[in-house]
Amino acid sequence: MGRSMIKPLDKHQLYTPCDIDRFDFETTDQLDSFKGIIGQDRAMQALHLGVNIQHDGYNLFVLGPTGLGKHTVVREYLESLPKSRETPPDWVYVNNFEKPSEPIAISLTSEHASIFRDDMHQLVEDLCSAIPGAFETDEYRLRLQEIDDELKKTIESAFGKLNDEAEASHMRLLRTPHGFAFAPVKNDEVIKPKEFDALPESEKRRIEETVNALEEKLTGILRMQPQWQREARNKVKELNREIVMFASGHLIDELKNKYKDHAVIQAYLEAVQQDVIQNLQNFRRDEETPEHMNVPLMKTPAFRRYEVNIIVDHTQHDGGVPVVTPDLPNYANLIGVVEHTVHMGALQTDFTLIKAGALHQANGGYLIIDAIKLLMQPYAWEGLKRALISRQIKIQSLGQIYSLVNTVSLEPEPIPLKVKVVLIGDRMLYYLLHAYDPEFKQLFKIAADFEERVARTAENQHVYARMIAGLLQRNNLRPLERSAVARIIEHGARLAGDAEKLSINMMDIVDVLREADYYAGESDLSVVGRAHIQRAIDAQFYRGDRIREQLQEAINRGILMIDTEGAKVGQINGLAVMQLGDVSFAVPSRITATARLGSGKVIDIERETKLGGAIHSKGVFILSSFLAERYARNYPLSLSASLVFEQSYGRIEGDSASMAELCSLLSALSDLPILQSIAMTGSVNQRGQAQAIGGVNEKIEGFFDICKFSGLTGTQGVLIPASNRVHLMLRADVIEACEAGHFAIYTYNTVDEAMEILTGDSADRINKQVEGRLLELEKIRQNLAKQDKDPSGNHEKDTD
Repeated sequence: MGRSMIKPLDKHQLYTPCDIDRFDFETTDQLDSFKGIIGQDRAMQALHLGVNIQHDGYNLFVLGPTGLGKHTVVREYLESLPKSRETPPDWVYVNNFEKPSEPIAISLTSEHASIFRDDMHQLVEDLCSAIPGAFETDEYRLRLQEIDDELKKTIESAFGKLNDEAEASHMRLLRTPHGFAFAPVKNDEVIKPKEFDALPESEKRRIEETVNALEEKLTGILRMQPQWQREARNKVKELNREIVMFASGHLIDELKNKYKDHAVIQAYLEAVQQDVIQNLQNFRRDEETPEHMNVPLMKTPAFRRYEVNIIVDHTQHDGGVPVVTPDLPNYANLIGVVEHTVHMGALQTDFTLIKAGALHQANGGYLIIDAIKLLMQPYAWEGLKRALISRQIKIQSLGQIYSLVNTVSLEPEPIPLKVKVVLIGDRMLYYLLHAYDPEFKQLFKIAADFEERVARTAENQHVYARMIAGLLQRNNLRPLERSAVARIIEHGARLAGDAEKLSINMMDIVDVLREADYYAGESDLSVVGRAHIQRAIDAQFYRGDRIREQLQEAINRGILMIDTEGAKVGQINGLAVMQLGDVSFAVPSRITATARLGSGKVIDIERETKLGGAIHSKGVFILSSFLAERYARNYPLSLSASLVFEQSYGRIEGDSASMAELCSLLSALSDLPILQSIAMTGSVNQRGQAQAIGGVNEKIEGFFDICKFSGLTGTQGVLIPASNRVHLMLRADVIEACEAGHFAIYTYNTVDEAMEILTGDSADRINKQVEGRLLELEKIRQNLAKQDKDPSGNHEKDTD
């Protein structure tokens, strides 16, 4: 079978257009937008199960490439859940008066958190009014005067008795600037020092003994005086307590009655009442003191202790369960944090500085997190797992957990956790976590795997059109003509890399729609046409096309050596795809092969220089096995061959050039030249069969552009595996050149078919020449081996 028997593909095989006659609309305004998501039945079933099953560990990981709209789909699905579902409770933190470092967490039904806070604010305001008023009553002053009078009476009575006893002993109790003193008297007059000195010694001793006895009793009275004062103060305190209880009791009782079904609030109000009594002085201050002027009452240091710190409040929601998506899922934003303020150079904090995390906000609902963002934040992943495993949110700083700092902080009471976590990331991230984190499998049992392509059926094309209409509405863009819709569908097939598939990467589609809308606006048109879509696609490629242009320029100038005419032995044009940002393109690469006598080794120069990847090296090993299996089943290969990508200075990976390498090696062995006007791509297996490769459209267009610059001769073309034919969605200029006979696309199934096209010879002749060359090399090896055994050269002549 010669080359002429293998026909190039016709234009209908190079591109599968969208038949606009099947559309029953003129513009997308006439379409009902598609509310769901096309082709995601598997993912949506998993999402439904994960959301509704109520067992531990059934959190979700939504996986798939970027651009599929995973975040939007998940959020819209969760927000579409019935609003009738019970709204989770609000949460507040209040002061723990016994242990201020351990604030108390209180849950309240939705809307009651703010009500409770307002009740506490009102209570403090009422107490600040009622308590000072109670202490200004005549009754309080009278009872206070009674306590004071009682104290004075007790003291005066004690001193009176002592004074009477002194008088009976002819002594007098005197008050001096330095305290009390006793002096002897005679005829109601205090004896002067000279008179005392003139008294008999016996009288002096009697006076001294009397004074000593009286002073001892005086000391006893003076020692008792603090106790009497303390007793009086206690009576005042008890009176104050009684007054405070009278003034505040009914106010606090009203709140207790309002929250009679809430045991924690009941206990808290009891503690509040006791604290008010103990800190009575805070409520008796003048309202005009600087501390109260221009400062809200509950913000002053004296009354912050009665504040209610609302950390979760669902009053702003429309009902149902919360759906929370944190922008920055670091440890503090997930778990919560206790903030500090600086006062006089020192860090201070209290329960009012406790800030909620995303877990608090999503408690009782759903938490959507970008997996890669989560894993990039130190300790955030471990913190999330700890919370899910313990089923409670315990606010701790990382400094506390890892003993990094000694700053005294709060230890708020943990809050029970019931939440569904939805992680969103790519497939590799899911597989890595599943393989290397044992806790991941326990906590994320549901995987919702999003497809990136759907079958290009007539039904799906119509749904695709409705999906485009929905995208236009959501982005406030101009409607599309049906020809423009058809071009988007064709572009979707090109993005999918398959004429029988459609890409559902919404990000790429929306970008084209937005840019086409801009171009339509430039032309003052109200509807986007096919030309605007094509212009947007071309502009996207052009913006990222600088490197491709430079490489093609280097080829056109002869700096990178690529032949597009003639025929050469052991040389072929391979095709390699490069991905730079959003743009992928292909450039031809010269592959050369040499063959000589050796030990049967095919040397991959890329591998030897460590520029070849594992998959590329595998491809070379496979073609080596093919040579041995087909041509040297009964004797060893006696060749040494080398393969190289000429002028390649970067890493080579992939096996899409393995068929081209095999063909160049067969050319070197058979001494049959390969047409340089034909480039080829495809991988080979050990049976010599062609296998499909990726980027086939880019590869064809890359060689076409090189040939177009040097001039299309009608002999140029590209050879691709037959299994890649269904992937063809080529550019219009390539199709036009093929239709005109200036360029050709050939398909092949085996290496024999490829060699026939590349050399113009039959497979039988090619194989005979390869076998003949290998036998010749084997004979040379055998002769050399005989010479090594018989150095004198006396050996029989080989007559074959």
